Amino acid sequence: QVQLVESGGGMVQTGGSLRLSCAASGISFTSNGVAWYRQAPGKVRELVAAISTSGRTIYADSVKGRFSISRASANTMFLQMNSLKPEDTAVYYCNEGAYFNGEYSPKNRWGQGTQVTVSS
Repeated sequence: QVQLVESGGGMVQTGGSLRLSCAASGISFTSNGVAWYRQAPGKVRELVAAISTSGRTIYADSVKGRFSISRASANTMFLQMNSLKPEDTAVYYCNEGAYFNGEYSPKNRWGQGTQVTVSS
């Protein structure tokens, strides 16, 4: 059974940092692309960052230069978030999917997410 568990969220002030973690069971993060998504209230879920098995990355324009995705092991990945802004406030989800030709396609497997709140 596949399970994704996100952690590391919290409340920080503008300019602060957080590191999100995703722990997986039943799948291997080294076999496919992996990504972080976020969903703010009233908005659609959006891709934040993705990384391929070879280490190629995609970042949303809004987080380039501030966020960094990494794969620590077959079942652990991170999202380092620096210089946080109020508009980064959302629930963050990790995902395993397909990274091909510079695009990421998520599989319909989601954890419970972790809340990130950035105060101004």
